[in-house]
Amino acid sequence: MDRLGSFSNDPSDKPPCRGCSSYLMEPYIKCAECGPPPFFLCLQCFTRGFEYKKHQSDHTYEIMTSDFPVLDPSWTAQEEMALLEAVMDCGFGNWQDVANQMCTKTKEECEKHYMKHFINNPLFASTLLNLKQAEEAKTTDTAIPFHSTDDPPRPTFDSLLSRDMAGYMPARADFIEEFDNYAEWDLRDIDFVEDDSDILHALKMAVVDIYHSRLKERQRRKKIIRDHGLINLRKFQLMERRYPKEVQDLYETMRRFARIVGPVEHDKFIESHALEFELRREIKRLQEYRTAGITNFCSARTYDHLKKTREEERLKRTMLSEVLQYIQDSSACQQWLRRQADIDSGLSPSIPMASNSGRRSAPPLNLTGLPGTEKLNEKEKELCQMVRLVPGAYLEYKSALLNECNKQGGLRLAQARALIKIDVNKTRKIYDFLIREGYITKA
Repeated sequence: MDRLGSFSNDPSDKPPCRGCSSYLMEPYIKCAECGPPPFFLCLQCFTRGFEYKKHQSDHTYEIMTSDFPVLDPSWTAQEEMALLEAVMDCGFGNWQDVANQMCTKTKEECEKHYMKHFINNPLFASTLLNLKQAEEAKTTDTAIPFHSTDDPPRPTFDSLLSRDMAGYMPARADFIEEFDNYAEWDLRDIDFVEDDSDILHALKMAVVDIYHSRLKERQRRKKIIRDHGLINLRKFQLMERRYPKEVQDLYETMRRFARIVGPVEHDKFIESHALEFELRREIKRLQEYRTAGITNFCSARTYDHLKKTREEERLKRTMLSEVLQYIQDSSACQQWLRRQADIDSGLSPSIPMASNSGRRSAPPLNLTGLPGTEKLNEKEKELCQMVRLVPGAYLEYKSALLNECNKQGGLRLAQARALIKIDVNKTRKIYDFLIREGYITKA
């Protein structure tokens, strides 16, 4: 008959009895011949000789209990676990609350026992050090998680970067708003009293269990964010951009499954597809050489050089037609033609003539192929072309101005310039455009 440790003090964390399906309370019985999975029975089912499938009543068994000393003769294993859970719930140093939660030990006994056996115990110190070293060795080749030793950006409160980081506060290693932020409200009016009926007591316990499940979900989401390194969003986006466009699209599609497979497996999956993409591209290039009748790499280099020259010539032929679609300023068009003629003749391009306003006339930006263009309407495309602003940056500035306007009830030009750190003339054009189109209102 062996005496083994139990799972925890929470009955819902223990396995159910295979006979009556009730939560097991210590002591209970474990069959030594059945399993895996382990076969557990409560004392009532064991005394009745419960048998199920391969389990017989004459099998050898073990008594599962934590009513035995571990570190101190006056402390049972169950009390040791209760102490650790109470310190985790109440915090280190709150010994009176820890004693109240344990109910079997005084404040002085809890403090003395914890300091002696868990803080100043040299055996535990060396064991924890070995565990830490083993954990570090295990994660040397894994993904890049966020650690407390990193130096994440520390944005000002309610700034655009702070919103991108979901309100994360590096100094506290926590978030301004938690997931399911009002979960505690369901417990604020619950009070356990002695004259509660069994049904009311069970109902209150069910509410507490629901709250615990919501806390576990909150911790699970935090763990996903930390393990995948999602707190520093800018750093994560830079790492993602090192992949080709096709792999980035796959990364975006598979991101929702990252929380299931874990950071290491997810990164290995993406890296394997990136390698597959490189191999397919190399195979396609070699097949192109074979189709062209090329049999050695020296001829392949000549072929690539001629192909690049033909592509540049084709771009020169189409560049004029593309520019003429957008240019309305005749002087700017003449300047571009003059510079293009100098380039074709082998001369250095001439300096553009100044316009009547004293500024250089730059051709409008070509939005073809730029990410985010499909999200713009025609007027916004025209604004981005004339201001020479890429669609992605415009959408970010627009979102920031709209959020600030909704928050303040209106927006002034000075506030817009303080919010968007770009050329003041571009900021004014964006501000006037959003006012004119009715996206924002003046303060």
